[in-house]
Amino acid sequence: MALLLTLLLAMPLSDDPPGSPPPDTLAALYAHNDPDGLEQLHARATLSLSDELLYRYRLYPLTLDTQYLDDLPDESDCQTARDFALLSALWAYRAGEAPPWKMPFYGMRSDALLDRARALDPDEPYVLLIAGQSLLYRPGIFGRSPEQALEHFERLRDVLRTHPAPGLSSFEPEVWVWYTLRTLDRPHTDRVRNRLLAQNPPPLFRQFLLDPP
Repeated sequence: MALLLTLLLAMPLSDDPPGSPPPDTLAALYAHNDPDGLEQLHARATLSLSDELLYRYRLYPLTLDTQYLDDLPDESDCQTARDFALLSALWAYRAGEAPPWKMPFYGMRSDALLDRARALDPDEPYVLLIAGQSLLYRPGIFGRSPEQALEHFERLRDVLRTHPAPGLSSFEPEVWVWYTLRTLDRPHTDRVRNRLLAQNPPPLFRQFLLDPP
C-alpha cells in the first residue's frame, strides 16, 4: 500500500485535458482500503477544517480507531453544508461507540447537525451520502427508511455526474444503491451487483459487493 501512496502522489496530469482537477488521492486510498496511506497523507498535510473532518470520516470506518472521534470541532466552526454533514457523521459514529445512556444524546446531536447541513444545501454530495446512510442505519424507532435512503443515493449518483466532490468516487453511490436495493429485497439486486463487479471496482468496493456488512 505504501507503493500505492507513492504512485498516487507522483501521478502526472499529462493524460488529463487542461483545467482538469488533480487525481483525488484521498478517494483512491479509501477505495483501495489503505488506512496506512490515508494516515500518512493526513499526517503530512496542512488541513482546513473541512479536510480534517473528511479525513476523520474516511479513517474511522477503516480503522475503528476512536482517536478520530476525540476532540470533535465545535459546530460554530462549521461554515458549509459539507462541514455540518461530516461533523454529523462523526457524532453518529461516536453514538455507536457510546454507552447506551449516551447514545440518544449523541444521535440527536448528529441529527441536528444534519438538519443544518440540509438547510444550507440539500444537494451537497456529502449531505446526500450521510443522510442516506443515516436513514439506512438508524433504528426504526428513530425513523429508519431504506426507501428514502435509496432516493438519496440515487440523487447522489446524479449530482456527482456534474458536481464531483473531493474524496468521493462516482462508483461509491452505485454501491450504496445496490446495498439499499438488497436491503429492500428488490428482485433485480443480483443483476445490479454483477454489473458493478464487471467494472472491476477497487478493493474496498469489491469486498463490499462480495461480502456486505
